[in-house]
Amino acid sequence: MTRMLPRFFVPDGIAPGATLELPDEAAHHAVRVLRLSDGAAVELFDGRGGAWQARLKIAGKRVLATLDAFADEDRESPLTVTLVQCLPAADKMDWVVQKGTELGMAAIQPVAARRSVIKLSGERMERRVQHWQQVAVSACEQCGRNRPPAVAPIVDLPQYLGRMAGQNETRWILAPGGAGSLRDLPAPTGPVVLLVGPEGGFEDEELKAATVAGFQPLTLGPRVMRTETAGMAAVAALMALWGDF
Repeated sequence: MTRMLPRFFVPDGIAPGATLELPDEAAHHAVRVLRLSDGAAVELFDGRGGAWQARLKIAGKRVLATLDAFADEDRESPLTVTLVQCLPAADKMDWVVQKGTELGMAAIQPVAARRSVIKLSGERMERRVQHWQQVAVSACEQCGRNRPPAVAPIVDLPQYLGRMAGQNETRWILAPGGAGSLRDLPAPTGPVVLLVGPEGGFEDEELKAATVAGFQPLTLGPRVMRTETAGMAAVAALMALWGDF
């Protein structure tokens, strides 16, 4: 098995034949954490697809990378899954974003439900979304994806449910006791949107509103999973059935 090169995200775009400077965080990780030396082989990606093999050049506190060859490989799933995650407590959302990225989800939409434990607004909300986006980028560096999933701004659940469904979009909501099981359902013909509730579950009015918005109740079996487990279990099952597992 070929060992993956150390990978770094360079957000400003990469031009063929260029020598560029790694962002401060990436440079610190390369030199201080991974202890890479001058001339080390690395891989760079900018989120537009594909990745560049490059060689490091360490010049004092600056860490430069000279591009060598481009590999047009995305490692994206043919099944497009958007996870709509009601905000969990503490650092559970970090875990959801990280593992969802590794599993192949295409995007994540954080939403605030009535029973969501944390409440965010203003600058604090913006900083948290930026943090989650960086978690997704770091997960891509580790797992080999070249297109980080987008983390959308937080919205209230009613606001999200008021949005129109996309073309050929399949909408599922995880609900204990739901009538549908994945193995009994036909393969989706387009993107999938998966709605996962908070720790305390959805209120009855929220479940009714989701049904009106086109979300079909879906169960993951007889056991009740925690919110951070349920979404990841569902994404993994979707990828096994119709994705690239």
